Amino acid sequence: MNRPSLLRQRGHADSGKVEMVELFFDLVFVFAVTQLSHTLLADLGPGNALRVGLLLVAVWWVWIYTSWVTNWLNPNRPAVRAALFGMMLGGLVLSAAIPQAFGAKGWAFALAYVGMQVGRTLFMLWALRGERRSIVCNFQRILVWLLLSAVFWLVGGWTDGPARLGWWALALAIEVVSPTLLFWVPGLGRSSTQDWDVDGSHMTERCALFVIIALGESLLVSGATFAGVDWNAHSVVPFVATFAGTVAMWWLYFANGLEQGHHYITHASDPGRQVRIVANYQHLLIVAGVIVCAVADELVLLHPDHADSAGLLAILGGPMLYLVGTMLFKWTTGPRRTPPLSHMVGLALLAGLVAPAFGFALGPLGLSIACSCVLWLVVVWETVALRRR
Repeated sequence: MNRPSLLRQRGHADSGKVEMVELFFDLVFVFAVTQLSHTLLADLGPGNALRVGLLLVAVWWVWIYTSWVTNWLNPNRPAVRAALFGMMLGGLVLSAAIPQAFGAKGWAFALAYVGMQVGRTLFMLWALRGERRSIVCNFQRILVWLLLSAVFWLVGGWTDGPARLGWWALALAIEVVSPTLLFWVPGLGRSSTQDWDVDGSHMTERCALFVIIALGESLLVSGATFAGVDWNAHSVVPFVATFAGTVAMWWLYFANGLEQGHHYITHASDPGRQVRIVANYQHLLIVAGVIVCAVADELVLLHPDHADSAGLLAILGGPMLYLVGTMLFKWTTGPRRTPPLSHMVGLALLAGLVAPAFGFALGPLGLSIACSCVLWLVVVWETVALRRR
């Protein structure tokens, strides 16, 4: 007797619909983003910034791999829902361990991460029984790579001191590089991007939802910090400046980028290849930029008149990361296949703020206002250019 398939049925108007259980799953990553931003805010030194950056890539890699899986699987099937609920539990443990991932709870972070990555892949292989051979082999290769990286995650989890960073960096490098190598495994060969038969509409919406999660964290930080200070000109001005910057970031992605990206991916001859580039790598830069901006916003709201070098770097670095990410996204998916001039000029203007910022001609508030003005200049420039086109 044939068992019902757990895969989505393609070809229908709503076959790529993001289901409620997927949105429920994403709530765990609201917590993860909050943990990452607070951990970075606690110490803006280069060592902690490197550690938080590694944890961010790990969190993103768990989430994006799960989004690939739910692009194929039907989340309305009870077995798939049960798997997502199990991933949510692991994600809560993973997120809760973030502040002490390089301390006493490294073993918990490593176990949760490996459990989510390997467990999800094993479930996928079980769900794919009886499906076409190419997609089964794809996940067999992925499993081999994840088992290899799991060794280093677990070794690092039970290693103290700076060695943990080295082991985890090696583990993460294995996972980040493997898609570019098409998961080549001796004896099993390599996958083909044609095998990654993704629904482009679903994947672009999933990535957009994560960007919303990150932007929501920025708004929550601004609102919560503003609620805890005296309301006067000294606090209202930075509050408005940080809010304006967040709205500009929303505009750059959702008003001037998402529809173009959605059209390009859904009409691509090889959508799996395009999603690998756009979703796996470029959106990571966009999310990283928003998280750094959220940290910078809290610094500006609490200390608008003074900040150390690390704080000033965060105020500048967040918008720069975000512009680089959105520029690459639009470069890849744009009709002209050229980087948008507005974004390149915006990056040049932000780079030009380095000397005034670190020469103390601009304080944190002045630098934040300048960064917001640059982002809005890019928004207006791009909007006018798109309308003329």
